[in-house]
Amino acid sequence: MSRSAPSDDHPTAAPNPLTQLTLEQLRRRTSVKWGRYAPDVLPLWVAEMDVPLAPAVADALQRAIALGDTGYAHPTGYAEAFGKFAAERWGWTDFSPGRTAVVADVMLGIVEVLRLVTDPGDAVVVCSPVYPPFYAFARHAGRQVVEAPLGADLRIDLAALDEAFRRARARSNRPAFLLCNPHNPTGVVHRRTELEAVAELANRHGVRVISDEIHAPLALPGADVTPYLTVTGTQDAFAVTSGSKAWNLAGLKAALAIAGPRAGAELARMPEEVSHGPSHLGVVAQTAALRAGGEWLDHLLDGLHANRARLEALLAEHLPTVGYHRPEGTYLAWLDCRHLGPHSAQPDSAPGEDSAGPAQLFLEHARVALSSGHAFGTGGAGWVRLNFAASPGILTDAVTRMGRAVREVGTTAAK
Repeated sequence: MSRSAPSDDHPTAAPNPLTQLTLEQLRRRTSVKWGRYAPDVLPLWVAEMDVPLAPAVADALQRAIALGDTGYAHPTGYAEAFGKFAAERWGWTDFSPGRTAVVADVMLGIVEVLRLVTDPGDAVVVCSPVYPPFYAFARHAGRQVVEAPLGADLRIDLAALDEAFRRARARSNRPAFLLCNPHNPTGVVHRRTELEAVAELANRHGVRVISDEIHAPLALPGADVTPYLTVTGTQDAFAVTSGSKAWNLAGLKAALAIAGPRAGAELARMPEEVSHGPSHLGVVAQTAALRAGGEWLDHLLDGLHANRARLEALLAEHLPTVGYHRPEGTYLAWLDCRHLGPHSAQPDSAPGEDSAGPAQLFLEHARVALSSGHAFGTGGAGWVRLNFAASPGILTDAVTRMGRAVREVGTTAAK
């Protein structure tokens, strides 16, 4: 169901959302991406994009503001809009709006689903390295995390997952698996055959699957997203999603929890107070994005496609010893900095948010903020995550700075 894409040699002439804002305009933003660091730092860390709002979203919000329509959330139409989008983009034709619940955001929705299908102390399996809140939110909910490390190719290692499911079942009555689809931080888009194998393992071991599909609209050319609930054997699974990443709406809270056909009754038991978390303007924005933001999204994907190629060329020129696994989806690049010598050293610490190793090197000496790999769990030490949803100019400046910093620090160390 993927659309045709421009080649790297013949980029689209359509408007690119990533080129429409200047650095000066971006620095006037007060979100965490632009507010955490000093003004001389280029922030390529947290998953916010440097884009204006899609016109359809801006128009919907402006209409609401003009009407004073800022009351309690009334999510009529959100699930239906998602269903139409999912059918058009992914061929998900049997989606049922009746098996959904509106939640504040994807991670809070995941926690609420965990509370439905697991008990305190139960095991939650993750494929590390993975999005750091998987660890923090599961542990805060009183669950224990079991890691199934990704393979050397950064794809799901089915043997490791089988073993993790076995260990999870041995230590808990109702284990669960948090699937990241597409995977953050690697940018891997799971193939249907891989997801079928995951479903088979989950059914064999009695593990409930919850799929985080927040990046699903961001499959880049050459890859097709498979929603987990469209795979055979996922009738008792869940997915949680929103337009937060694809349309840059993280500050407008509203997401959808979706149940498979045999899990609808469990989702219906979600406490009524959970529905108080979504923002009314969030519902307005998310619904507008899904209904009328498709053309803007296509232009964005073209821009990300071009940036992906640009990043590959920049790394080859300025940081040739850094390993780059071309992301298939998301706007996140997972960079292997373990060959930068002593600068790649990182503490063997628990997943967290603090910079360490190469991320600290790039922050201090290049004034570029990246996400530190050790925050993503086992397998992340010595890596960094770079957000390439920026203008070509900012991306070029950032990688040029990074290469210069490595050379300068290396020269100083050699003296």
